[in-house]
Amino acid sequence: MAMDKVLIVDDNQNICDLLRVYLEKEGYTTMISNDGEEAVAKFNALHPDIVLLDVMLPGMDGWQVCREIRKKSNVPIIMITAKSETFDKVLGLGLGADDYIVKPFDTKEVVARIRAVTRRVVQTPTESEVREVHYDKLSVNMSRYELRVDGKVVEAPPKELELLYCLASHPNRVFSRDQLLDEVWGFEYYGDSRTIDVHIKRLREKLENVSDKWLLRTVWGVGYKFEVPDEAE
Repeated sequence: MAMDKVLIVDDNQNICDLLRVYLEKEGYTTMISNDGEEAVAKFNALHPDIVLLDVMLPGMDGWQVCREIRKKSNVPIIMITAKSETFDKVLGLGLGADDYIVKPFDTKEVVARIRAVTRRVVQTPTESEVREVHYDKLSVNMSRYELRVDGKVVEAPPKELELLYCLASHPNRVFSRDQLLDEVWGFEYYGDSRTIDVHIKRLREKLENVSDKWLLRTVWGVGYKFEVPDEAE
């Protein structure tokens, strides 16, 4: 499955043109929007495979656009913005963005980030085997990118699912934040380990009090693990 349609959302036309030229040179098809409401309309009409989303937009801002997209789709979203404060990064990731790039940026870095966030979404025919883990009242299916909690499908962004699958497929193994960044985001990721904390917090909100047979546990000073007491040695 090719993932080559990119929706570029930025009110600066020069930035849009720069990204369009470079991405099309790399083989991507691009669509451009300069404001939030138009971006949502184009997303609904054109079904892009990935969204590059600025925060400061006229009318509906990037946070609102991210919320609207996440109501109906888990398509990868990369925020591209001049807002570099940790609060803004945490907010973007908390709303379901998969990555965060601060302006000014290098176009090569943008392409690397796109490849990093889409690499694990794309399935080739030789990778068609089911990747799924099951626990009491919980299942994570990475072939369908589907999370089921107590029998019901729960919407979750791709990176949350990948993080949970990584932990749950290695019960009782402790992962450091850096190890999880490598496993889930890949070596191209330029962000910081706070990203992991944000995604763990969001997962806990979805999984709280679901079962007493497993737990998403913090190992203080080290990282996180998916604890399954019955499988512990």
